[in-house]
Amino acid sequence: MYLSRSRSMKLVLAIAAVFALAMLAGCGEDKTSTSGGAGTSGGGGVNTDAASLGDVTLTVWDQEVRGGQNSAMVELNKQFHEKFPNITIKRVAKSFTDLQTTLKLAASGPNPPDVVEANNGYAAMGPLVKANLLLDLSDYSDAYGWADRYSTGILKMNQFSADAATFGSGNLYGVPMTGEVVGVYYNKDILSKLGLDVPATWEDFVAAVEKAKGAGETAVQFGNLDKWPGIHEFETIQLQNVDKDYARNFIFGDGTPSFEDEGNTAAATTLADWASKGYFTDGFAGLGYDPSWQDFGKGKGLFLITGSWLTSDLGKALGDKVGFFLVPPPEGGSLASLGGEGLPWAISSKTANADAAAAYVNFITSDEAMQVVTDNGNLSASKAPVTVPAGLDTEVYEAWKKANDEDAIVPYLDWATPTMYDTSTAEIQKLMGGQTSPADFVSAIQADYAKFHSGAR
Repeated sequence: MYLSRSRSMKLVLAIAAVFALAMLAGCGEDKTSTSGGAGTSGGGGVNTDAASLGDVTLTVWDQEVRGGQNSAMVELNKQFHEKFPNITIKRVAKSFTDLQTTLKLAASGPNPPDVVEANNGYAAMGPLVKANLLLDLSDYSDAYGWADRYSTGILKMNQFSADAATFGSGNLYGVPMTGEVVGVYYNKDILSKLGLDVPATWEDFVAAVEKAKGAGETAVQFGNLDKWPGIHEFETIQLQNVDKDYARNFIFGDGTPSFEDEGNTAAATTLADWASKGYFTDGFAGLGYDPSWQDFGKGKGLFLITGSWLTSDLGKALGDKVGFFLVPPPEGGSLASLGGEGLPWAISSKTANADAAAAYVNFITSDEAMQVVTDNGNLSASKAPVTVPAGLDTEVYEAWKKANDEDAIVPYLDWATPTMYDTSTAEIQKLMGGQTSPADFVSAIQADYAKFHSGAR
C-alpha cells in the first residue's frame, strides 16, 4: 500500500501535465522500440540473454522503504548485479506518498526511470497506460512465463486495455513481487488482560473493540494524517456489510454497480460511530501512519488494522507479543479481506533498455526471489513454494493462504476511478471528523464513480 496527504490539486495538475507532455512526446514516436542489444519489445523479438546486452545502467524507482521491504530489495539488487555485472541498478527509494506524487510527471519527462513501481487501478496505473507511458509486457510475459507464475486474480490486477478504458483484462503492464492482505495485528498481552480470545466473528471483534475502549485502552491504533489509511478502516467495515463480489465488481467497473447501497451506508454509519465514540487513537486525524504503527509497536493499542507489509517491523518491535488475524465475517457470513498485491513493477515505454529492465523484473519476481522476500517478513505474490519463518510470519502467511483459498481478496477502493483516491480519502476524512453524513458520503463516492463510468446507476 500500497498515497498523498494534501495532493488533490497537485494530482489534477500532474495528470494534466502527463497528458500534455505525452501528446507532445507521442507525435511520431515509436513507443515500442527499445534498447540496444539483440532484443526489442516489439513483435515478440525480446532478448532474454541479459548478459549479452552490454553495459547498462537501469534507474529503478521503488517504495520498498520500511524494514523488511528495504532489506529484501537491498539483497535482491545485490544478487542481480552479481549475476549480471554488466547491469548496474541505480535505485531511487521513495515513500509511497512521494512515489505517488512524483511518478506521473517523471514518467512523462525526458529522462524517466526505466523501472517503476506503479500502483494499480484507474487512479495510478490507468493514466500512465492511457498516456502510453508504460510498456505492454505481454511479449516479456510470454518469454519469461510470467502468466504461469501468478494466479489469474493477481494478473487481472495488472491488466488494462491499451486505451485504459477497461481494467482487469487486456495487456499486461506490471507484475508484483509481494502479496498483500489487510488484517488485524493484535497485542496478546492486552487481549489477555481483557479476558478475550482472538475474535472468531465480526460480532466478537466489535465486542472486543467496545470492551477495550471501556477499559481505557486504545481499541484501534490509527493515524490518518496521510489520509490513505482511512481506506483500510472503511473498507474493513464495508466488507462485513456488502457482498464481496459486488465490492470487486465496483472496483473493476463490472456492470457499473451503484455505491448508494444499504450496506455501504451501514458501513459508513459504523465508521462514523466508532470515530465519535473514541474507538480509534485520540487525535488520529493529526497522527501519521508511521508514528501510529510505531506506537503500536511500543505496546499502545489492542488492535492495528493494516497490511502484511508491517510483519517484519512489528515482529521485531513486539516479538511473541504480537499476533495477526483476518477480520472475521459476521456470524454465518463468508470471509472477505482487503488486499491483493504490493505495487507492481512496470517498465517505462521510453526506456532505451527494455530487455535489461525486463530481466531485472523477472529476477526480482522469480521463485528464488520469493524466498528472499519471505525471509524478510513479506508475502510472496507468486505461486512459488517458500519456507516461512515461524511465529508472526507464519500467522500472516497462513492468513494470506486462507484468504486466497476462500477467494476472499477484494482490491482497494481507490483503484475504482482515476480520481477515486482523492475523493475517497477526503470523504472518509470528513466522515470520521463528523463533517459529512453517511448518506452524503456514499453519494459523493457514487458521483465520482458515475462521472467516470457513464453507465453507472
